[in-house]
Amino acid sequence: MAPGASSTIIGLLGGGQLGRMLCEAANPLGMEIAVLDTKDCPAKQVHQSKHHVTGSFKDPLAIRELAAHSDYLTVEIEHVDTQVLEEVAKEGVEITLDDGSTIMHRPPIHPSYETLRLIQDKFLQKEHFSKSGLPVAKQVSIPEGSDSILSLKTVLGTFGFPFMLKARKGSYDGRGNYKVAGEEDFGPALEALKGATLYAEKWVPFKMELAVMVVRTEDDEGNLKRCVAYPAVETIHEDSICTKVYMPPRGVSQATCEKARELATAVISTLSGRGVYAVEMFVLSDGSLMVNEVAPRPHNSGHYTIEAVPQMSQYQAQLHAVLDLDMPEKLVPKVKSALMLNILGGALPTSHHKVVRLARSTFDTDTAVYLHLYGKESKPGRKIGHITITGDGSIEELQQKAKPFIQMIDEIRQERLDVANGITEPEPDDKPATEAKPSKKQKQIQAAELNQSSAPAGDSGSTTKSSEEPEKSDKPAPVTRGQSAAQVNGYTSASKPLVLVTMGSDSDLPVLKAGLDILKKFNVPYALDITSAHRTPKYMMKVADEAAGKGIKVIIAAAGGAAHLPGMMSSETPLPVIGVPVKATHMDGLDSLLSIVQMPRGVPTATVGINNSTNAALLAIRILGSFMPEYQDKMKDYQRDMEEAVIEKGTKLREGGDVKYLAGM
Repeated sequence: MAPGASSTIIGLLGGGQLGRMLCEAANPLGMEIAVLDTKDCPAKQVHQSKHHVTGSFKDPLAIRELAAHSDYLTVEIEHVDTQVLEEVAKEGVEITLDDGSTIMHRPPIHPSYETLRLIQDKFLQKEHFSKSGLPVAKQVSIPEGSDSILSLKTVLGTFGFPFMLKARKGSYDGRGNYKVAGEEDFGPALEALKGATLYAEKWVPFKMELAVMVVRTEDDEGNLKRCVAYPAVETIHEDSICTKVYMPPRGVSQATCEKARELATAVISTLSGRGVYAVEMFVLSDGSLMVNEVAPRPHNSGHYTIEAVPQMSQYQAQLHAVLDLDMPEKLVPKVKSALMLNILGGALPTSHHKVVRLARSTFDTDTAVYLHLYGKESKPGRKIGHITITGDGSIEELQQKAKPFIQMIDEIRQERLDVANGITEPEPDDKPATEAKPSKKQKQIQAAELNQSSAPAGDSGSTTKSSEEPEKSDKPAPVTRGQSAAQVNGYTSASKPLVLVTMGSDSDLPVLKAGLDILKKFNVPYALDITSAHRTPKYMMKVADEAAGKGIKVIIAAAGGAAHLPGMMSSETPLPVIGVPVKATHMDGLDSLLSIVQMPRGVPTATVGINNSTNAALLAIRILGSFMPEYQDKMKDYQRDMEEAVIEKGTKLREGGDVKYLAGM
């Protein structure tokens, strides 16, 4: 206990949403936390202390001031000044006693400054785990001051395409990472990461991502006492930000989940310092596991523990670990399933109000909905809250009941992307987040929606993110002619359009609208362009040639009359091309259909029915689903919904007869 203090004080560097939830866990326990951050940060909004410090958690003087008032120091973000923490740990800070004398005060720091320094450098972090015999992706450092292009060519000879070029420090939420798919990416990648110390990492194709929270305890001499792991969870990342967490993971065996917990425990046992750690990992195609990265603090993937493991959430565990208090032998959830949905700022400051209203007005007998808002101003893509839904059934059953929430969260994201790309204008939500009590009829409608089936969601990619960092403020610029969406400022490899939808003339756009609606429904990012095979042949060939290197996976091309566009695009790209024959003035579109179908051998071009852009979009999604599980899951759900709709119609016809059925049509 620090001299003059009436109770033990934990000093916290950083007062964002993680600090806020740590303070919320401390309040009922009567624990005091002194927060170093801005005056109105989320943590200080919910916890009072005369020892709060206003300033930056990277400011050495502010850190020393916090240390002087604290019995222990911990962090809610790893990007802090480890040099001053080392000085505090070794030398202490001078404080004045009541009698006027001074002493050097050395509050224990957890996790240790050595661990924080190691985690800050992603290259050294993985080198450390590799030397400990833990599975990580292969990587090579890029020497500072070297010929960068030559270095990347050397990496190419080692890893081949694609590979990840990364900043060793300061990367978060997809920043500091660049997927290099071809030599044409060398220049843009180096420009995007200019000024950073770099390393390259072998591309890791994986089936899904898991995360495990681990509580590490040690004695005052730094000797490991034990590591206790929470259950493994599945994490979904979109635009390089964690958006959904499933407990337990969907479609993953108990044996794999247990191996994930064992691997996470092994990883954290190699570090130093007490506290809660997150271990993010990949499930590879052969079922093996690979460590992605570690966060030395509470984490987005552990938010669900507040309600699912109420006897010891990750935040209470952080308090107990730092103070070396008793911990349970096992961390067992009190519910069978839990789903966490991040609330990210939408296109407008009010975009999230509708999901907040839904959370505040949804009640069910075997599920529970918990809303957490962080007291932060809404900005596009910013983490401003989360919703946890728990249930007594399987994770698949819970996912089905959570369908209205999942769809609403996905709609907010899609609108944000569409507005950023100049595709649509935002729709204001003038209703307040808090409304008057809903009517009985409204409750009945909400209850019915809650019990509808849900579309699964997932994600794949490579090692591109850390989930808990400061929010992005840069908005992508609109897509313009001659500029593919993959080139738009602010885009990362995970947020690039996957489908290019192009047409020979803007008169084809009304035909494509149905297909675009399908892509939006499935939350597939897409880019739009006009590439006439006859009027702009050079531009059309350039777009087709560059599409694969810019992250596009499928091309949908609509054309009428001679309809040469789909075939010409197919001749210039290795990507699958789906042609949409457009009904023109003559021959009812048959000329367009036959032109696309009759491509010579060696230039395959898929073709759908005349004006049937819906099937073109669905086929594109099926192609994506062959290597991106989330789209395959959504397609299964789409097919299931169609089946249920037909069965419902058949039942209605059989029971009511043709006269009544026709009258209702």
